[in-house]
Amino acid sequence: MKPVKNLTPEEAQSELDALIHQINAADAAYYQDDAPVISDAAYDSLRRRLALIERAFPKLKRADSPTVRVGTTPSTAFEKLGHSQAMLSLDNAFDRTDVADFIARVRRFLKLEEEEALELTSEPKIDGLSLSLRYEKGVLKSGATRGDGRVGENVTANVLTIQDIPKEISPEFDILEVRGEVYMSPADFQRLNETLSSMGESPAANPRNAAAGSLRQIDPAITASRPLRFFAHGWGEVSEPLAETCFEAMRRIESIGFAVTPLLRIGLGVDDLISAYDEIETARASLEYDIDGVVYKVNRLDYQKRLGFVARSPRWAIAHKFPAEQATTILEDIDIQVGRTGALTPVARLRPVTVGGVVVSNATLHNEDEIDRKDIRIGDEVVVQRAGDVIPQIVEAHKEKRRRGAKRYRMPDVCPACGSAAVREVNPKTGKKDVVKRCTGGLICPAQAVERLKHFVSRKALDIDGLGEKQIAALFEDNTIREPADVFTLRARQESGEIDLYTYKKTSDGDIAMKDGSPVATNKKSISNLFAAIDARREPTLDRFINALGMRHVGETTARLFAAHFQTFEAFAKAADTAQDLESDAYKDFLAIDGVGELVAAGAIQFFREPHNREAVDRLLAEVSPTRAEAPSTAESPVSGKTVVFTGTLETMTRDEAKAQAGSLGAKVVGSVSAKTDYLIAGASAGSKRAKAEALGVEILTETEWRALIDDHR
Repeated sequence: MKPVKNLTPEEAQSELDALIHQINAADAAYYQDDAPVISDAAYDSLRRRLALIERAFPKLKRADSPTVRVGTTPSTAFEKLGHSQAMLSLDNAFDRTDVADFIARVRRFLKLEEEEALELTSEPKIDGLSLSLRYEKGVLKSGATRGDGRVGENVTANVLTIQDIPKEISPEFDILEVRGEVYMSPADFQRLNETLSSMGESPAANPRNAAAGSLRQIDPAITASRPLRFFAHGWGEVSEPLAETCFEAMRRIESIGFAVTPLLRIGLGVDDLISAYDEIETARASLEYDIDGVVYKVNRLDYQKRLGFVARSPRWAIAHKFPAEQATTILEDIDIQVGRTGALTPVARLRPVTVGGVVVSNATLHNEDEIDRKDIRIGDEVVVQRAGDVIPQIVEAHKEKRRRGAKRYRMPDVCPACGSAAVREVNPKTGKKDVVKRCTGGLICPAQAVERLKHFVSRKALDIDGLGEKQIAALFEDNTIREPADVFTLRARQESGEIDLYTYKKTSDGDIAMKDGSPVATNKKSISNLFAAIDARREPTLDRFINALGMRHVGETTARLFAAHFQTFEAFAKAADTAQDLESDAYKDFLAIDGVGELVAAGAIQFFREPHNREAVDRLLAEVSPTRAEAPSTAESPVSGKTVVFTGTLETMTRDEAKAQAGSLGAKVVGSVSAKTDYLIAGASAGSKRAKAEALGVEILTETEWRALIDDHR
């Protein structure tokens, strides 16, 4: 793999797209299905590579990047339950240098002098299912999984069956949310699998999957029969402070009645943290729970509050992951999958092999250059590695064992789905090829069309119950659904006799039909439920509607940004139309949205440039009415809903801290000054932005004036 510093912008863009596609698929499998399709090590490697590319090419960073997202949309099997405070993920460290960099970032953000101490805690990172427990006046009111970080699954009935979790605690807190991990010990996991096998059921892949699957049973009696445990490692909303430090707060949570790791430690620097890491790694084999690393947190809670969060993780914590496990197997074949943007992704089919107690059989090979760089050939014995789940990363091929005559793998020159030419586009300026091969079929390619429709009805988009991937594929093949608007005309076409969903054959359960091997709802109740689910989405929220359209580089997070900025779909579409000229005010308005760069803006603008896209959207808008996005409340703080720009050198806080603080108070932080800017906060050496603000009559505040404005609401 080419070092990031040597990538051209075009190569970086192509690799970034491929990485995001792989990470999104892995997230959905892990968080929604409890059936991961990529190992921890491979997943961490993908995320790390993505983060490196985004740091090296900041203009390419997408607002819907996995680096600014937690988990994925919660399952529809349970009622959804919003979190009063987001449940975020953690950034990762892999070696001593990463740990030192984390400490240095914290010290820079807080502007700590060299002689000022910075205490950090260390604790094992338990490989379980994240859970938030909410107590009101001492009584357990709800239990929710992490979900997408903002909304989880309501598993309260199942939580009540876990003996480690108190049903009542001291009523000293009006509200106390305790957060931690549900897990299963290796010994209990082995006994459970023996029981499942004796009953003719499939065994779980590992303790984490067993714990997650047990907690997410529809029948609480099944959960009650499973040996689940719970460790607390943090908290969410509290009606009064727990303590002044993280260590003291966890000790208080322990005194209330929750199990807390006995390996919680306090350290002062890299040496102390690495010492704790070594201690925990040495104890790993003897622990009664699986761990996959060590978590470090800033100890002082006032420091944690100042540090705040980025989109998907706190600035005050990091997970130091353990090295991956490895094994060897045979690469039996390489298949090609076609994504909704036409990208051809090679997928390795492996002879099943057990690595660390888990059977693995598939791996994503990224792109043609990756295969060539590692010189991987079908039939090779390959080294694979994992750190806890199913699909491994291929590290290398044992070339010395290669059979004679083994040929280098070559990506197909035609799309396996439609037969159109598959090419690596050439940048006309540099003459270099894109690293990703793409189908040129566009809308005539069924793989792309089907994938776009799958995205349209998916949980992150319109979230239509009853239309899953298999149903969409079957209805597309049958010419029943060919574009988004067709979803919303199903009822009318069924009632008019134009289509007949009852032609699908029923299976024994009477609820699912099989046609050409794909399931589709077939009886009256099922079809009635499907129509009701579709009708319930005729007034989607604006962010979901924008995301559902599947514009390139525009995802869940970016769609929220667009919705908040433009408020209506009409305004969004008009802006995209008038932004075709890169010198236009509309184009500059796109770029002024914090988190939207040239690439993301181009994705939206180019979508509306295609007449067939506009026509398809117009047909869709005849069936649905996206709701207007709510404007930020101006009552919460004096800057809520205001657009602010920071420039110059700030003295009392870093630029990142100032932006994070403004965002937490409801302000919209943008990078450039325009007539829509409410405040320019000018530090020392403010230059062109101040001059432009003066020319436009924008109110200019000093850092002191800004602090005075917001101090009562911090």
